[in-house]
Amino acid sequence: MSKIEIYTQPGCPFCQKAVSLLNSKGIQFTQINAPKGSQEREESIKRSGGKTTVPQIFINGQSIGGCDDLLKLEDSGKLDSLLK
Repeated sequence: MSKIEIYTQPGCPFCQKAVSLLNSKGIQFTQINAPKGSQEREESIKRSGGKTTVPQIFINGQSIGGCDDLLKLEDSGKLDSLLK
């Protein structure tokens, strides 16, 4: 099974939407609280190649982007194969 990590910020509707989609898939993932100015947020920026928005989602250590990118993968039918 793939290792999924998602950096989120409290109150972020995009984060909530991405987490909801991952939960609906019934998969395990690690949610990392990364509010602006935190060490975790800086880590997500470095890992994503400089992207400063949340959420930042990683599958097997590779950045797939944010909520919109996750939704595009789902809509194209490619997300399930990445999550296996």
